Amino acid sequence: MRVSVHYYAAAKELAGCESSTFEFAGEIVPQADLRSAVIDRFPSLAAFLERMRLAINGDFVDASQALHDGDRVDVLPPVAGGSPIVLCQVSEREISLDEVRKAVEHPGAGGICIFHGVVRDHADGKRVTRLDYEAHESLAHKEMKRVLEGVAAEHEGVRIAAVHRVGKLGIGDVAVCVAASAAHRNDAFTACRKAIDRIKETVPLWKKEWGADGGAHWVNLDD
Repeated sequence: MRVSVHYYAAAKELAGCESSTFEFAGEIVPQADLRSAVIDRFPSLAAFLERMRLAINGDFVDASQALHDGDRVDVLPPVAGGSPIVLCQVSEREISLDEVRKAVEHPGAGGICIFHGVVRDHADGKRVTRLDYEAHESLAHKEMKRVLEGVAAEHEGVRIAAVHRVGKLGIGDVAVCVAASAAHRNDAFTACRKAIDRIKETVPLWKKEWGADGGAHWVNLDD
């Protein structure tokens, strides 16, 4: 079966085209399979596609409606005037710093502050060889979104984004990226600092440190 996919506004820019065609085996395909296929073909859409709505044959549909041969699917980004939370994600995928930065960019932003949390090679005077991050995926996303909404509510006009990586990370890997944009630099700096501090305090993410001797421990559990 064949499905045509059409992209609008930011989705079109991220995909780099106005439309594309996908072919699948079988007579019916779940929407989730199409979303996965779109991300595989256009990785730049990966961080944003979950917030975009799909219309099938000219009508908005819920996530349960499957696709059939010949269907037209429109990928529609959030409309203007939406949430200041432009990106919130917990993922095993390597963090794209450009995606996070571009998510908060807009013509009225006079300042953009970006924080990268990077895996370092030592802790408490001991050598570290890698970190393992684990999250309660659904609760981590909900809590991180709640944190970002709280920060945005305290700083009018701020746009904010955050991505936290989970899984096995090596030295130098980016574990978390937070970006905040505002008309003035002070709001951008302050919002970014508040966001990362609160994420580390309340979001259910756990870190295991591995040492040079092959031993490991969960940070804070053994303290």
